[in-house]
Amino acid sequence: MRIIGFLGHRLLFIVPQLFGILLVSFFLIKSIPGDPAVLMLGPMASADAVAGLRTKLGLDHALPVQFWHFLVDLVHGDLGTSWQTTRPVLEDLLQRFPATLELVTLGLLGAILIGVPLGIASAFNEKGALARVAGLYGLTAGSLPDFWLALVLIFVFYTVLQVVPAPLGRLDFAILPPPTVTGFLLLDSIIAGDWQALASALGHLCLPVLTLSLINAGPILKMTQSTMDRMLQSDFSRYEVLSGLPHGMVVRHALRNALPAVVTIISVLYGYLLGGAVLVEIVFSWGGAGQYAVQGVLNSDIYPVLGFVLFSAIFSLVVYLIVDIVYAAIDPRIGR
Repeated sequence: MRIIGFLGHRLLFIVPQLFGILLVSFFLIKSIPGDPAVLMLGPMASADAVAGLRTKLGLDHALPVQFWHFLVDLVHGDLGTSWQTTRPVLEDLLQRFPATLELVTLGLLGAILIGVPLGIASAFNEKGALARVAGLYGLTAGSLPDFWLALVLIFVFYTVLQVVPAPLGRLDFAILPPPTVTGFLLLDSIIAGDWQALASALGHLCLPVLTLSLINAGPILKMTQSTMDRMLQSDFSRYEVLSGLPHGMVVRHALRNALPAVVTIISVLYGYLLGGAVLVEIVFSWGGAGQYAVQGVLNSDIYPVLGFVLFSAIFSLVVYLIVDIVYAAIDPRIGR
C-alpha cells in the first residue's frame, strides 16, 4: 500500500510534465527556418499555390492557435501526417520506435555489464592496475564521439576483418523479416522460429550495440567506482570487516547502499540514449525513430519531430517512474 500511494503521487505530475515538454518543443521546432509548404511544392511553385497550401495546413494561424489545434488532435489520437512519408506519424513511430528501443536497450545492457563489474573491482584497490585502467577507460569513453567510434568499428570489423555484415539496416537484403509481434527483431525471430533472421539480426546489432556500450559504460563505471569506494570506506563496512563477516557479504551490503546512485545514472542514460543514438542510427542506416525525427528536422516536417519528442518523453517518464518504485523498494524511507 505504501508503494501504491507513492506511485499515485508520482502519476499526478505526468500530465503537466508532458504538456510542458510539448509546449517548449513545439515553439522551438517552429523557430527552425524553413517553410514546409515551399518544400512540399518545390521552388517553382507560385505564391498563390504556396499560400493555399499554408492555409490548408493551418500554417497561416498564429503559433498559439496552431499549438491548440495540435493538442486537440493529440487528444483524439492524431499526431499529424508526415509530408515526407505521406503516412500518419503515429503509424510511422509505432513501426520505427521498437527498432530504436531494441538498439538502446541492448546498448545500455552492454554498458551495465562493462561498467558495473569494472567499477566494483576497481573500488577495492584505488592504486591498483585495474583501477588505473578503469580510470583511463572512463575518461576516454566520455570524450569519444559515438559516430566516430562507430566508423572506426565499421572499418576494423567490416572492411578489414570482414566478420560482421554490412552496416545497412537491421537485416540482410536477402532475408525476409519475421512477422511483426513486438517490433523487436530478436524477439520476433525467436517467436517465429526463424533462426536465419535471428542470426542476421544479431550480426547487424553487434557493431551499433558495441558502440553504445563502450561509450556509455564510462559514466556507469565512474559512478559505481566512486560510490562503492565511499560505501566500502564507511563505518558500517569497516565494522562488518572487523566483525569477521565474509568478504562477499560486505561487498553485497556496500553494493546495496550504492545502488540508488548507480540506478540513477543508468536511468538517465536510458532516456538520453533515445536521442543520443541518432548519429549511430544514421551511420548504420538503422531506420529507427531517431533517424526519422532527424529527417523531419532537416525537411521542416514538424509532426514526426513532435511525435518523437512525445514518445521519448513518455518513455523517459515511465523509466523515471520505475526508478522511483525501485528507490522505494531499496530504501523504505523514500516512500514515507
